[in-house]
Amino acid sequence: MRVPSWLGSGTRGRDLTLAGGSLVGGLVMYSVGFRAGLDWLPQLPRPWFLLPLVAVCVAVALRRVATRTGLALGTAAFVADTALGGSVATAIIYTQVLYDSCVYGSPRFWRRLLRVTVVLTVLTPVVGVLVLWDWEALALGVVVALIGLLPVLTGTTVRQYRDRAVAERLRAEQTARLVELDRRQAVGAERSRMARELHDVVANHLSAVAIHATALLSVPGLDRAQVDSALRVIRENSVQGLAEMRQMIGLLREPAGDGDGPDSAEEPTRARLSELDVLVERVRAAGLTVRTTVTGVPRPLPVTVDLAGYRIVQESLTNALKHGAGEAELAVTYQPGVVVVTVTNRVRAGREAVPGAGAGLIGMRERVALLDGRFSARKEDGWWRIHAELPTTEAVA
Repeated sequence: MRVPSWLGSGTRGRDLTLAGGSLVGGLVMYSVGFRAGLDWLPQLPRPWFLLPLVAVCVAVALRRVATRTGLALGTAAFVADTALGGSVATAIIYTQVLYDSCVYGSPRFWRRLLRVTVVLTVLTPVVGVLVLWDWEALALGVVVALIGLLPVLTGTTVRQYRDRAVAERLRAEQTARLVELDRRQAVGAERSRMARELHDVVANHLSAVAIHATALLSVPGLDRAQVDSALRVIRENSVQGLAEMRQMIGLLREPAGDGDGPDSAEEPTRARLSELDVLVERVRAAGLTVRTTVTGVPRPLPVTVDLAGYRIVQESLTNALKHGAGEAELAVTYQPGVVVVTVTNRVRAGREAVPGAGAGLIGMRERVALLDGRFSARKEDGWWRIHAELPTTEAVA
């Protein structure tokens, strides 16, 4: 059975219903003559006990909106009822007021209330014995504990449980937000990596294709040999670009393995600095004169360093082909703990044959930053210079 919305948790309707139910229960107990039996004022009319009963029920209704006011009103009603002779109904409802004060009051409020009830529980029997000179007065401590201390302890326990539940819920929400932020950062990093790879794989080859296609369309009177040479360059770059694109798509489609199977034995990234000769020959065939210098002893490099160095050289030579004057110098230096790649080319005067968007420089800078290396790209006296230092301190793949 569904509870009506106006009786839901935390609603004003539930507070009023609880107060009304307490009043009805108190009237029933009053009608059957169920009282505490303190007859020190027997001459008072019995309906007078209804006033404290109504007041303590009003205190129950104020438990959320005015906790302190409700406690003050309920305490005054309980004291008045006790002075009149005491009624069980008012005492029972007053325990609800104490419980609600701990559950809905401020932390400082329920701590003070707990200290007060503990002190009263201890002092009441002592004062009773001193005043009445009767050891039976110690039973007053039990009465105070049942009416005052026990509801406060119960309310305090419930309050601490609820506060702990709220704290755990907030911690879970914060954890969920952190997980979502980590997921977004991981997605963003993966998209950036894929963008770099796609740019290096596609843009470089398409740039060579665009340059030679532009030459075929813009230069009249080319003989058959020149046309065939340009078409061979276009075809070679197209085939190479498609092959690298298929390789990347296959790598993205492969499920992540444990690295122990036969598929993991073959390195998925075949672009290495040791294959620069093939890259340089392809660029030379496209029309760029490249002078290569290798200093130091070539050695096996970590996969990430090998790939980053190869892509930086590839992008630099492509930029030299698009924006340079037809010649470039490539220097690879193997030093202890670092590989230095430097590409310089003379800048072409006038309008560029193929305009660039700057994504290549961004990709190169990101690759070097991921390896904690150093990167610079600047123009000096009509020459464009790319300089990258790639640390090789990680384990060799």
